[in-house]
Amino acid sequence: MEEIKRILIATDGSEPTKLAVEQGLHLAKLLGAKVTAVFVVDQIPLQSIPADSAVIFSVHALIESEGKDAVNAVKAAGDRIGVEVIPIVVEGSPAKKIVEMSADFDLVVMGTLGRSGLSKLFIGSVAERVVRYAPCPVLTVRARRRPGQ
Repeated sequence: MEEIKRILIATDGSEPTKLAVEQGLHLAKLLGAKVTAVFVVDQIPLQSIPADSAVIFSVHALIESEGKDAVNAVKAAGDRIGVEVIPIVVEGSPAKKIVEMSADFDLVVMGTLGRSGLSKLFIGSVAERVVRYAPCPVLTVRARRRPGQ
């Protein structure tokens, strides 16, 4: 087994991904690994807004701002436990971007359900595609269930 020294933690800032972030940082601490936290600005929902609309710019800015907050939260959590974290925000299809980026990492850590989690029964579609196509191992972390679920 290859040594794990570079971990990519994918986050969308949602509650379900917080446990994945926590687990990824803990693993990085144990292994002495460096972490890159990535948020992918998904452009597909923006395609339904007319291109000449001022709304598209404000929606894009809002999503990008949420992304910066999400990766900076990972960096802050890493700083608290002594793990180096590089926060980045990129644009594109989340699954495709994470798979592309994974070629430069030893491990990808991500949650199974994010903002678009539609079912408790299925792994998230982004996570499923990353597991299927990433050239490195992928650790998926299920969100904690709330009482009554």
